[in-house]
Amino acid sequence: MVESPAAEQIKATRSALTRYRVMAWAAGIGLLLLCLNMFLRYVLDVETVLDLVPRVHGFVYMAYLVTVFDLSFRLKWPLSKGILICLAGTVPFLSFVAEHRVTHQTREVLSVS
Repeated sequence: MVESPAAEQIKATRSALTRYRVMAWAAGIGLLLLCLNMFLRYVLDVETVLDLVPRVHGFVYMAYLVTVFDLSFRLKWPLSKGILICLAGTVPFLSFVAEHRVTHQTREVLSVS
């Protein structure tokens, strides 16, 4: 059976939302590990195994940005909302709050469709 274009679009948006949620959590956890690494290194002067975290977090954050823009284009958000969601990934714990709100709003939009 062939799906209608609207059904395909909803399915693709749900998939984009799932990718965004995974990357929001990964970026949030990476940012917390980065903060822990910086505290240990610069405040306590302790070298740790977390020295790889800054590089990994950079790549994870770039993937997070891609998923935010993918979701924002699919949902036709204003550019300012997309940028604010991107910036949420730079403040510890804020990516978790943003992820929760975006998920709730997106599910509401998809349930109306």
